[in-house]
This record gives sequence, C-alpha cells and structure tokens, in this order.
Amino acid sequence: MSKAPIIAGGVLLAGAALAVLVILPAETGWDPSGAGEALGLTEIAEPTNLELERGMARMENEEVLTVSQTALPASDGITDVWEYELLPFESVEFKYTMPEGEPMTFHWQGTDTLAYDMHAHPFDGGEEVTESYGVDEAREIYGRYTPAFTGIHGWFWENRTMDNVTLRLEASGGMTNATVFTSAGEFERPLEGAAEGPQGSVEGHEMQSAEDAPAT
Repeated sequence: MSKAPIIAGGVLLAGAALAVLVILPAETGWDPSGAGEALGLTEIAEPTNLELERGMARMENEEVLTVSQTALPASDGITDVWEYELLPFESVEFKYTMPEGEPMTFHWQGTDTLAYDMHAHPFDGGEEVTESYGVDEAREIYGRYTPAFTGIHGWFWENRTMDNVTLRLEASGGMTNATVFTSAGEFERPLEGAAEGPQGSVEGHEMQSAEDAPAT
C-alpha cells in the first residue's frame, strides 16, 4: 500500500490543527481550543487598548463626551472650521489645546467613511495617561466634549478607501490653539480670536503610525 495518501492526510491534519490552534486565534480572535489565549495569540487579533479602557472608565463617572444625531448649540468661545483631503490610506491627527472643563461643540464629516480615534493627551502625564473616548468608523459625528484635563484634545482619522476623502471639521468652544500632525511633520495652526491659553507639551507624543491606527 502506498504511503502517499497517509502522508498527505497527515499534512492536511497538521495544517488544520495549525489553523485552529495558531492562525485563527492570531488573525481573527476565534479561539475554539483555548490554546490561542494560553499562547497570547488572541492579543494579536484584539490587542488591549489601554487608552480606550481609561477613557471608558472616566466616562462612566464624568460627562466627557455626548454624541448627537443632529447639530448641537454652539459652545461659548471661538468658532473654527478646518478642511483636509485624505488620500487613499492616508491618515491625519488634529488636536486642539484646551483647558480643563471648557466645553467644545463639534461636527465632523467626511465625503466617505473614515476610521477615527477621539482621544486626549494631558500636559501633566503625557502619553502614559492618554485617554480615548471612541474608536470606530463613521462618516459624520455631532458631539459635545468637555476636557477632563488640560492638554491637547482631538482626533486621529484614517482613510481606508481607494478614493480621496475630504474631511471637514466645525468646532466652537474654549479652544486656544490647534496642531496638525501629518506624515510630513507637526504644524501649529493658530486660531483667530482665541484667548491666550495654557502652555505645555505632551512628552513623547508623535502622530499615530499606520501600525498603531485604531482597529474597527
């Protein structure tokens, strides 16, 4: 009797076992055997987002972000409008400098769906205590945001389509400065009519890379 069918069958069984024990947990998070969790492979598919955990914990106790289906009344302060065209698979990060407790009303909209991460970096503590208040995909969001601390507050957006997407942000409130982070560098964007605000920087902050982009 030829050994070829036996060998072929063994190869198929080994491949199936590899898929169940290693590939599926790592790539999809599905772990029917439990081996993926034991080996830490499910963390690859669904890595722990400590920033989001911190943000969700805060929002359980404080009114940080309110999302609406329609436009909200403007917040006291200045009004700002910013537009940016994202090429396919390009990303941009936009942050306002804001003092603790000064609310901002915002509306952002893309000509197509964008992946986003709304998060904030405090001047006191920096990257190690950054908080995220929403990681998802959307085409348009209305909201009101009240900073829980003084620092830089805003969004990371990424265009995951094959077409250019124009992003438009409208905001009103106690913002004092804006900073745009792109692959070409970091650019300050003064805000007309803004009062002098808090001074500071976020130690260790750099624009999110494609590898760090939020999974949705």
